[in-house]
Parts: sequence; structure tokens; C-alpha cells
Amino acid sequence: MTGPLIGTHSSRNHFEIFPQHLQNPPTPNYEQSTNLPSSSGHFHADEALAVYLLRLLPTYTSSPLVRTRDPSVLATCHTVVDVGGEHNPQTLRFDHHQREFNTVFPSHSTKLSSAGLVYMHFGKEIIAQQTGLDIASSDVDVLYEKLYNDLIESFDANDNGIPVYAPSELAAAGITKRFDDRGFSIASVVNRYNHAPLPTDTASPETQPKSKEQQQADEDTRFLKASAFTGEQFALALHDAHRSWLPARALVQHAYNARLQYDPLGRIMVLPHRDAGIPWADHLYTLEAAAQDPAVSPHVLYVLFPESGEPDAKWRVRAVSKEGGGFENRKDLPDTWKGVRDQRLDEVSGIPGCVFVHANGFIGGNKTFEGALSMAKKAVEM
Repeated sequence: MTGPLIGTHSSRNHFEIFPQHLQNPPTPNYEQSTNLPSSSGHFHADEALAVYLLRLLPTYTSSPLVRTRDPSVLATCHTVVDVGGEHNPQTLRFDHHQREFNTVFPSHSTKLSSAGLVYMHFGKEIIAQQTGLDIASSDVDVLYEKLYNDLIESFDANDNGIPVYAPSELAAAGITKRFDDRGFSIASVVNRYNHAPLPTDTASPETQPKSKEQQQADEDTRFLKASAFTGEQFALALHDAHRSWLPARALVQHAYNARLQYDPLGRIMVLPHRDAGIPWADHLYTLEAAAQDPAVSPHVLYVLFPESGEPDAKWRVRAVSKEGGGFENRKDLPDTWKGVRDQRLDEVSGIPGCVFVHANGFIGGNKTFEGALSMAKKAVEM
């Protein structure tokens, strides 16, 4: 048994859904609606993710996909996404292309795309359904905000042509790119799916052209691959946030409160081992922002953690990145240690048991906790 019908516009994928749970839904003509339009089209990351998000909900799990912008078909749809020129949650219309559209996610300024609209209206339901958490819980609220900040907002900005930095300000500051990173993004991967090879491709497309129906079927196949790819990124981000990031809050809080035993100014923090990992940076920045003790350093400079849960595990010393600074650290490990290993590092640092310090100075290692702590204590003073 198939679920409610999902349709998309073929020249730039837009979606309409017939949800079963709504009262008095129209009765769609499935035979007519599933006839795909013949024109080819280019799909983007936001609509690929929007369809995947909807299909996470039980109502839409088995929904067939139809791609259209035919007004007569849209008129029969109970829910319309990314087409139709209207955003009206009361009538379940979720388009963002209209001139007057300026809707943003709460407490943000980035105009929403189809991905952001679907997430804003269905995100908490999706999170609760995927994690088993109570939709009314504070944990769902926290994850809802984090997933938007970490992932969905970038889809919105990309589709609406909103850069991370103002180009005029970069130009005024004389800042230029060191290399071209256009191909290193989710959006660029989705773009490649538009032209991905398929089993139906022929060796000589010029002499063996495909029918319009086959071209449309190929386009739909490529779209579904792109949708699965974007969806996997969402699923991984949600799993990591739920199973690793969220539980890490209490562990980082405890470590932050205990930091003065390792350095009187609180510049060194020690984390325990956890099999699922401890994503600590976000939590640390939040704790530091709320701290109001003028007697200690406002910033932790180094974080120590074991490589495993074994009693003889080696330990790492990680320089804390500047908030929002990417690869820039608050304080690198000492220059004289960078790129040096083993016995030579013991000699240079004056600390036994050293394993390595990365050439960029963001991380190092020692065979023991005591050795790693000595590295951090020496580094904060150099």
C-alpha cells in the first residue's frame, strides 16, 4: 500500500504532499497525478533534503514522488512544498520563492528555503520520531535548535544565495581565498548528481537519444539519489547530536568545574573517556560565556583526553580553537614542539613519554596522563 502522494516540479524540483492524517483531505487522481512532466530540470540540495525529511515521518514513508508545477495538480494537493508561490501553514502551503517571502527560523536572520520550511514546521516531530524522545521534552527543543544551527541553515543560505561573509567587507579588508573550495560542500555534491551516470545511459547519446519519458525517469532517479545523500547527512548529524553531543553536556560541565585542580587559572580541562565520544567545544564555549569569575582565565586553552578506555591508554593534548575560528587556536602548542616526535620531543620539551605534536600545533600526545598534563602546563606558560 502506497502512502500519500508526493509531487515535484521537474524544472526545479518542488513538492506537494497528500497527508493522510489531515481532516477532509481531497481525493487525488493518482493515475493522473503520477504522470511525470516531460521537461528536464536541475534540482538543488534544499528540495532534496526537504523530501527526505518528510519521508522520515510515518505519514509520508511510502509516498510516491510526482514532479510538477501544474496549477491544476497543485490545487488538488493538501500540502504543497517549494512551489505555488505561497507560505501559509494554516493551509499547508510551504513555498519560499515569492517576492514577499521573508520567513526565518526563530532567532535567526537567514531566509528559509524548502528545507528550512519543512524543518521549521515538522522538525520537532521528526526528531521525536527518530530518537524516541518525548516531543514536549527540553531535549527535543535543544536538538531542534542545534540541527538548524549546524546543518539546515546552510541549506537555506545556499539556496537563497546568502554568503557566510559579506563579500564587500572581505574585499575592503583585502581578504582573498587561498584556494577554491566550491566543490567541497553538500550543495556541490548534489549538483553532481544532476549529471551522474546511470545504467540507462548509452555509449553514443547523440545517435541514440532517449525518449522524453526516459529522460524524465532518469532525472527522477538522480533526484532520489541526491535526496538519499542529503538525508544521510541529516541522519548522521541527528544521531551524533542525540547520542554523543547531548550526553556530553553533563560531562563537560563536570570537567569545567574541576579544571582549577590542574591549573590555578583554569586554562586546562581534563575529560574522561567515553566510547561514543565527547564533543566538548560547543559546551565549553557556552560555559565560558556564562562564567563570571574574574579570578580565573576566561578561556580554557588546552583540553586533555585519553585515546581509549584502557588503563594504559595514551593521552592527547588538544589546543582549543577560537570560537568560530575554524583552524585558528587560542594558543598553539609551542612552536619548538611542532612536527617533532618521540625521544626527540622528550628532549625538546623536557617531558618524558612524548609521542608527537602535530606540525600545525593543534594537538599532541603523551604515553601517560601525567606526561600530557605536564605538556599542557608547560605550554600555557610558554
